[in-house]
Amino acid sequence: MLGNVTTVEGIHYRTKEPVTIHIEHGRIKDIQPTASKHNKDLLPWVAPGLVDLQINGYFGSDFNTIPIAEGSVERATRELWKEGVTSYYPTVITNGDEEIEQALKSIAAACEGDPASHAGVAGIHLEGPFISPEDGPRGAHDKSYAKAPSWPLFQRWQEAAQGRIKIITLSPEWPGSIEFIENCVDQGVTVSIGHTSASAEQIEAAVKAGARMSTHLGNGAHLMLPRHPNYIWEQLSQDALTACIIADGFHLPESVLKVILRTKGERALLVSDAVYLSGMAPGMYDNHIGGRVVLTPEGRLHLAENPGLLAGSVQLLPWGISHLVKCGMAALEEAWDMASVRPSAFMKLPSQNGLAVGSPADLVLFEQKNHSIAIVQTYKQGQRVFHSIASTKEEE
Repeated sequence: MLGNVTTVEGIHYRTKEPVTIHIEHGRIKDIQPTASKHNKDLLPWVAPGLVDLQINGYFGSDFNTIPIAEGSVERATRELWKEGVTSYYPTVITNGDEEIEQALKSIAAACEGDPASHAGVAGIHLEGPFISPEDGPRGAHDKSYAKAPSWPLFQRWQEAAQGRIKIITLSPEWPGSIEFIENCVDQGVTVSIGHTSASAEQIEAAVKAGARMSTHLGNGAHLMLPRHPNYIWEQLSQDALTACIIADGFHLPESVLKVILRTKGERALLVSDAVYLSGMAPGMYDNHIGGRVVLTPEGRLHLAENPGLLAGSVQLLPWGISHLVKCGMAALEEAWDMASVRPSAFMKLPSQNGLAVGSPADLVLFEQKNHSIAIVQTYKQGQRVFHSIASTKEEE
C-alpha cells in the first residue's frame, strides 16, 4: 500500500460534477465542489468501491480447490482491486464435508494474517451443499454432495470459519429447511434461495422463516419450466427477497434482466459469480468441480458436455455495469449502485453510505469510453491499493 491519501479529485458518479474528496484516518472527511484547473473532460469518474457477494475465485486463485493454495485469498484480493472491488465474499460451493471445512479454515486463516492483504474480505458465502440434486437447478455443483440441511454440520463449518460465514445459499425443498433457516437468521447469517426446485409453498415458507435473498436469480434452473407456477416467478413475486443477478450478457437475456430490474427495483443487486478462470485465456479446462468446462473467446464459460449449462462467470462487476448501461436498462449511477452501495447496505457493511462524509474511503476512479469501464485507481480505507493511470490530483 502507498501512503495516506488526503485528497482525491473526480467527477461524482451521481451529480456529474467535479468534486474533491478529503480523506482523514481512512474515512471521508469532506466532499466539496472542485474549482479545478483541469478540463472536466480530463477527470476520471469517482464512485464508491464495488461490493461482490459471490466470488468463487479469480485469476487462478480458487476458493474451491482443496487444499486452497497458500496466498490465494491475498492474491485474489489484490487482483480484484484492479477491478474496483473493495469488499467481497469468497464463495465456497458444494463439496464433501471435509473439503468444505478445509476451505473455510483456509480462508479464515488468511483473514488472520496481514490486514492489508485481506481487507476486502467482508465474510464468506457458503453456496451449498444444501441445494437441489436435480439436473438444471444444481448447475455445475456435484450431485453426489447435494443434501438436506444439517444444523450441527453447519455449526461445525461456522466454527472452522471462525464465524465468518455471513451468507448461505440453499434450497428450501428439503425437509427441515424451515427450522434451519430460522437458526441461521438467529445467528445473523443471511439466507439466500438458490439452486432450487422448490415449490411456491416451500419458497413462501422459507421467506416467512427469514430468507432474504435470491442467488443469481434466473440461473441454476431447469432448461424448461411450467409456465406457472415456478420457482422463478415465485421469487420474483416475493417482495421480501432481494434478487442477485449476473448481468454479463450470457447468464440472462436482456428481456429477463429488464423484468427482474422492473419488478425488484432497489432490491436488485449485481454479482459476478466469478470463478478462478476469470482473467484466463480462452480454451478448455478441467475443473475439479463440474468437470470439463469451456471458456469461449467471447467470455462465456459453459460445461463441455452441455453448452446450455453455464459453469459460472468470468466477467467482473464493471462488465455487468457496462452491459446494463449499454442496453439502456439502467443509468450509470443506478447500475453502479446495484454493485456497490446496495449490496453494502443489504449486508450492513460500514461502506453502505457510499460517497458520504464519515464513510470509509473505499473509492474507485474510472474512465468510461463507449460504455466500457476502465478502472483507473482503487482506494481501500483511504489507501491507494491500485493505480493504473495518473489522472487524479493527490496530495500526500
